[in-house]
Amino acid sequence: MSLILIIVIAVTAIISFIAFSNQPLFEKYKFNVGAINNNKEYIRLLSAGFLHADMMHLLFNMMTLYFFGPIVIQAFGAVGFIIVYFGSILLGNIFSLYLYKSQPWYSAIGASGGVSGILFASIAMIPDLGIYFFFIPIPIPGYIFGFLYFAYSVYMMLNPKPHDNIGHAAHLGGAAFGLVFAIALQPEVAMSNALYLGIMALPLLYMSYMVFVKKKIG
Repeated sequence: MSLILIIVIAVTAIISFIAFSNQPLFEKYKFNVGAINNNKEYIRLLSAGFLHADMMHLLFNMMTLYFFGPIVIQAFGAVGFIIVYFGSILLGNIFSLYLYKSQPWYSAIGASGGVSGILFASIAMIPDLGIYFFFIPIPIPGYIFGFLYFAYSVYMMLNPKPHDNIGHAAHLGGAAFGLVFAIALQPEVAMSNALYLGIMALPLLYMSYMVFVKKKIG
């Protein structure tokens, strides 16, 4: 496994662990619309990616990064991995900032935007990669895993729970960045997998319809 991937997972886990029991730190660096727009605390657009709601939230994101990160590193190198991961976190949170600009109280945390970017970019390269997930004894094709991942995220975003604090809206922005990056750098490979990408993107298309046409969010 690449050293850069280990470092990203380790640093994210350490900061998340510290913030679990340090509420002032958590509040200072989480994504918050009011703090960013009114106080210009733009660091929150990136720092929120190192915070998580609980152990399961952290585990799910880091497991997904662990499975799919090496594909991005192999396809685009360590620098490409860094660009996709942190670029997706930033774009995902910028999209959330736009989406919830009229809700200064809106807050979120998590590496979901970056993980979504890595997920989409890697499956663009190898859509049928077999993933063994928890106690399921048979491998799940990567694009099916991606479909379920995004379906859950879209559902949670459109049906928010009190005190959820997870940046489900950031998934779409992160996924878009990862996909555009993969197509721009390896267009022939990505386009040859267009059918798989289309299946995986169905929840995102539904989300876009609900947000921009039905105006269910914002």
